[in-house]
Amino acid sequence: MTLSNEMSFVGALVFVGLLNGCATTPEQPPQIQRISAEELERIMPKPTPNLSLDEVVLLSKNKVPADEIIQKIKDSQSQYALTPSQLLQLSNKGVEQKVLDYIFTAHEQAVRDSFAEELNKREQNKLQEQQKLKREYQLRQPYYDPWWGYSRSPYWGYPRPYYGPGMFYRFGF
Repeated sequence: MTLSNEMSFVGALVFVGLLNGCATTPEQPPQIQRISAEELERIMPKPTPNLSLDEVVLLSKNKVPADEIIQKIKDSQSQYALTPSQLLQLSNKGVEQKVLDYIFTAHEQAVRDSFAEELNKREQNKLQEQQKLKREYQLRQPYYDPWWGYSRSPYWGYPRPYYGPGMFYRFGF
């Protein structure tokens, strides 16, 4: 091989390598969707103190058992979003630890449930969007019928009649 042949061969390899690099699409990292402050406010469960904290303290001071207080909170469907200092103040006012634990765990469970509901809703929307794209993609594909072959008519999906020499073998004549 001469030097010019080797140079042209190396040049062709470089050209093919560059062409291959241009033809491939770079891999993109997964996109993370962040939740805005407004969306977080919408998702978070709203505290609904149907049974006020003063009534809970009053029940505790009247020596009502903790299970009955918890049942009254459940029956009234009360939700409390309390800070640790508020829980400490309630404890100092005489509310039993079992009631405070229930208030805290009920709020945490409500937060988890609301986030799970939001994630499920987003996942369902994503699946519906994927199914829609899949249907659109399938509609764009040419129709293939094993008896007729690929359709080349302007109306994709309708078979084109074939009257060639294999017609009799295809239909069993």
